[in-house]
Amino acid sequence: MLDIDTAFDDTPSVYALIGGAAPLRAMVERFYDLMELEQEFAGLRALHPPVLDGARDKLFCFLSGWMGGPDLYQQRFGHPRLRARHLPYAIGTSERDQWLRAMAWAMQDVDVEASLQMRLMESFYQTADWMRNQPT
Repeated sequence: MLDIDTAFDDTPSVYALIGGAAPLRAMVERFYDLMELEQEFAGLRALHPPVLDGARDKLFCFLSGWMGGPDLYQQRFGHPRLRARHLPYAIGTSERDQWLRAMAWAMQDVDVEASLQMRLMESFYQTADWMRNQPT
């Protein structure tokens, strides 16, 4: 059935607004580079494996689909089950805030447009807060 509310929607996806795969990949790479380089993200880094190649790839694939681009994560790994996949890791307020700070910094470093950064940070905050599984 045709959804009349979205059938003629010419609003570009976030994936298109960010510029597609190359800028998104650059943002993800910078995010993980910051996690490895900056001491303020040590708690977040500790939750990840010694080599981050798999994490880099999975976040890129996830964000691609989440932003309205190709649904690479679903194609390669199945349904994201985001919270379930993160339950084995102790994620509290500090880890949430480190993730958000690293992502904000990465977006700034790769020149994501300011209003798009704000839009993304609102969504990232909601998701990151939902991922918390520790009381603090």
